[in-house]
Amino acid sequence: MGLQQQLDAFRAEFAHRAPAGRPALYEAKISELRASFAPETAIRAGDKAPDFTLPDAQGKTVSLGTLLEAGPAVVTFYRGGWCPYCNIQLRAYQMVLPDVAALGARLVAISPQLPDGSLSTAEANELTFDVLSDVGNGVARSFGLVWSLPEELRAALRSNNKALPAINGDDSWELPVPATYVIARDGRVARAAIDVDYRNRLEPDAVLTALRSLRTA
Repeated sequence: MGLQQQLDAFRAEFAHRAPAGRPALYEAKISELRASFAPETAIRAGDKAPDFTLPDAQGKTVSLGTLLEAGPAVVTFYRGGWCPYCNIQLRAYQMVLPDVAALGARLVAISPQLPDGSLSTAEANELTFDVLSDVGNGVARSFGLVWSLPEELRAALRSNNKALPAINGDDSWELPVPATYVIARDGRVARAAIDVDYRNRLEPDAVLTALRSLRTA
């Protein structure tokens, strides 16, 4: 089953068991974000990717510049380990990690959660790629991906014991729009997939296709 099929299956399951009105709330807020988010201000294909240095789940720093010295990089921004759609995506990317490595690339995943949360996410999903903590969303902001949750979504997360201040270590209630970038060794973005609907993610096969295209460019 492909990644999007897995995401759609979870979405259908959630619609059956969610509290009354919750799916409709999420649909409405996704529509509002689609109307307000300006994708043209985000880093896109052809742009130079901003450099960054972030801690991984063990506290070791990882920089984009260092990754690109060895080969292309795949950088995916996710909301956090509390998000089931994110976990489905991360596990799907883990499955193709040998193919990513065979193409000479490194994969890193970035969220605003605290390092302890990143460690829990890596362990729970058995991830062997770098899971980085962008506390304060500084790197996500440099990519043009950050948005602030409205009060209705804050209340929904509080009711699920997923209040972001405790998870992310700040009171901003900000998240990155999920996005995946394939970045060439010169820092140029070869593929950018940005979707305000967090239930949609770039298929692993599309990541591999972009990496293969860099080998023939």
